Amino acid sequence: MINVGPENAQQAFDQVENIKKDLRALETLGKPVVAAINGAALGGGLEIALACHHRIAADAKGSQLGLPEVTLGLLPGGGGVTRTVRMLGIQNAFMNVLAQGTRFKPAKAKEIGLVDEVLPTVEELVPAAKAWIKANPDAHTQPWDVKGYKMPGGTPSTPSLAAILPSFPALLRKQLKGAPMPAPRAILSAAVEGAAVDFDTATRIESRYFTSLVTGHVAKNMIQAFFFDLQHINGGGSRPDGIGQTPIKKIGVLGAGMMGAGIAYVSAKAGFDVVLKDVTLEAAQKGKGYSEKLEAKALERGRTTEEKSKALLDRITPTGDANDLKGVDFVIEAVFENQDLKHKVFQEIEDIVEPNALLGSNTSTLPITGLATGVKRQEDFIGIHFFSPVDKMPLVEIIRGEKTSDEALARVFDYVLAIKKTPIVVNDSRGFYTSRVIGTFINEALAMLGEGVEPASIEQAGLQAGYPAAPLQLSDELNLELMHKIAVATREGIEAAGGTYEKQMNEVVVEKMIELGRPSRLKGAGFYEYVDGKRTGLWPGLRETFNSGSSTPPLQDMIDRMLFAEALETQKCLDEGVLTSTADANIGAIMGIGFPPWTGGTHQYIVGYPGGQAAFVARAKELAAKYGDRFNPPASLL
Repeated sequence: MINVGPENAQQAFDQVENIKKDLRALETLGKPVVAAINGAALGGGLEIALACHHRIAADAKGSQLGLPEVTLGLLPGGGGVTRTVRMLGIQNAFMNVLAQGTRFKPAKAKEIGLVDEVLPTVEELVPAAKAWIKANPDAHTQPWDVKGYKMPGGTPSTPSLAAILPSFPALLRKQLKGAPMPAPRAILSAAVEGAAVDFDTATRIESRYFTSLVTGHVAKNMIQAFFFDLQHINGGGSRPDGIGQTPIKKIGVLGAGMMGAGIAYVSAKAGFDVVLKDVTLEAAQKGKGYSEKLEAKALERGRTTEEKSKALLDRITPTGDANDLKGVDFVIEAVFENQDLKHKVFQEIEDIVEPNALLGSNTSTLPITGLATGVKRQEDFIGIHFFSPVDKMPLVEIIRGEKTSDEALARVFDYVLAIKKTPIVVNDSRGFYTSRVIGTFINEALAMLGEGVEPASIEQAGLQAGYPAAPLQLSDELNLELMHKIAVATREGIEAAGGTYEKQMNEVVVEKMIELGRPSRLKGAGFYEYVDGKRTGLWPGLRETFNSGSSTPPLQDMIDRMLFAEALETQKCLDEGVLTSTADANIGAIMGIGFPPWTGGTHQYIVGYPGGQAAFVARAKELAAKYGDRFNPPASLL
């Protein structure tokens, strides 16, 4: 599918129609057909099951059901839209199954109506299927093929449904925030238009929309990222070759603040014993309280049991005594971003933990090679950058220092997979990859504000580009004081190396906001106003402070400045060897720092740009001529 273009549209349409012809033959066979689902039935697998007359799923390990095509920029093209709409109704099918691409456990799939029965074991499936066929020899017709069939919830011409249908596009637009994501819109169109006609016509409508998506560049971008790149990473593409697995037995987390508490939780959830250390036992117990709150919510929502929850919490031992880290073979430091402090906490525990213990730092910006000078075994020192909130964010950035061994990297890579997160591997540099690249996005937005662009226009441009959070809103969350400290450290580093540092417009904006006492949401005042911690709107004083409205660049320029800034910085990371894999670049950008998924990631945005890489370079040069040399493409792209 990744190679299908507009020139192959008819071929793609014919191919998907042929698949549907076979599925239609299955459901009109004249004999009852049962789908016995013994594992994952996702996408085409579920579409085959939907063409059967009865569906039985086993509640086995790894069993999932769903139509996740939307996450690849596609729609279910094998009749998935048409059949779910007729089974569940337009609203339920679209909202619950199609629009989000949700993957369901068997019990939830039964509750929704995707399967008819759920059995405890795989061994029971075939006997149950045979028994159903024997008991229902005439159940060989789908409901929508029976005369007098009425669609659940009605058709688009049913008054009750017709009254609410016009709100669907608006709700979808609100959900997408204006991002250029064609798949959800195509799914909605195929569902509504298909519901107004007969089954066979509906499937052809579905095929037309599928063809329009599969021949477009957004689907290609998303398939590259979420299929090929993710497969490369989870398959160990960035793990050193030839190194066996050395399981980690006991984890020590230094610092029980928000990050440390989250790291302790995800580690314990994966079955690891964890020692959570802070300067006092009380502080460590408070950190464990984070896990207790999460488990209480999970119990309340029926996502765990009392027994499982107790076992998880029992695996976390809070302490204020460094000697309790005896037996730990993986230390993860999560204290404040200060090199001297980090050196101090490692020196306190290095001779207590196991002699071969991994020494990891959850720093987001400080160079790993410099941090490693504070320990004796620099070959065992490594960066392991989690994202906040740890229990929700799927990515971990592993940073290899100059002296980090392949064995240490392999062990940490395996740990990240064990806690069910996606690892990317980068080489050491200031800001590594993700912090360095997201900084360019924030800086570009702040520069626009300093140039006199309306704040609301900047936010709208970010949302229409497809970012999950608008840039000024994100800046409030990240804290301008922290940005200022990073800028100062960067300047000092450049000047210490004999370079010349030039202050940029974004720094002027940051310094002004700090001067005005508006550094962050945490302090109750930033680019936005806050009441009791809740964001109420952009601060009106921004207009006067930065002469907003004096500059009115085209919206597309504003969007491109953000996207191109991150893409060009990614290319520099590849050129400098900070990144060694384009898969790590793409997945790291999407999962770690919210680069718009429709692009396929920061590197895919360059190669998948409409018109190809040459068109990207030409547009970058246009931006450079208007907005500064930082948009000039590097030689590697020319």
